[in-house]
Amino acid sequence: MEKKTPRRLEGKVAIVTASTQGIGFGIIERLGLEGASVVVSSRKQANVDEAVEKLKSKGIDAYGIVCHVSNAQHRRNLVEKTVQKYGKIDIVVCNAAANPSTDPILSSKEAILDKLWEINVKSSILLLQDMAPHLEKGSSVIFITSIAGFQPQGSMAMYGVTKTALLGLTKALAAEMAPDTRVNAVAPGFVPTHFASFITGNSAVREAIEEKTLLNRLGTTGDMASAAAFLASDDSSYITGETLVVAGGMPSRL
Repeated sequence: MEKKTPRRLEGKVAIVTASTQGIGFGIIERLGLEGASVVVSSRKQANVDEAVEKLKSKGIDAYGIVCHVSNAQHRRNLVEKTVQKYGKIDIVVCNAAANPSTDPILSSKEAILDKLWEINVKSSILLLQDMAPHLEKGSSVIFITSIAGFQPQGSMAMYGVTKTALLGLTKALAAEMAPDTRVNAVAPGFVPTHFASFITGNSAVREAIEEKTLLNRLGTTGDMASAAAFLASDDSSYITGETLVVAGGMPSRL
């Protein structure tokens, strides 16, 4: 029997960055199926339009806005257009991320270090600065970090370090934005999406990762979406400053 999706988010307005594919799309679809009005954003208009159509075909109230998170005007536009259309913001999921290089940290070019910091950390802070005046009492901010934030290494080392920074940002903003806004994070394990294709596309690597999990499988976008929906909903109303690791039991300690 198919599980019925709860409708915990009726009347809520949710923005998810980088939400036209992968984990971001999985999250925005789930928030919409739970009754939220959802604002889709990513860098390309065609991708935004396609995602909005997919969501609308499932009966979701979806609105699309192009937003490259490192562009200040795009960020302001995302906030202004959302508020013009819906009058408020209840849920923000910061999902945009980049991993432009697989170089070791000490071989990484300065421009790569800057881009990693800018997209993975700084842009989320600047976006929330723009959004803060419009966040409703009882709102929820969710950062998408990574299991790599707990043990940054290999081809994802510097990317992992930026995800470690989000663990700290979650704690800091939970204190700063309390009591009206809760701030939490989801740390996905390995999920076979386009973003992770350089890892999960190789069957030997994939099997090695599966063996590191206790549940003997990779994650799905649905696994991440249900964690995010829980943190967005009032079911988690006494949880803030926490990171929910959704990684099949992979070790997660700093």
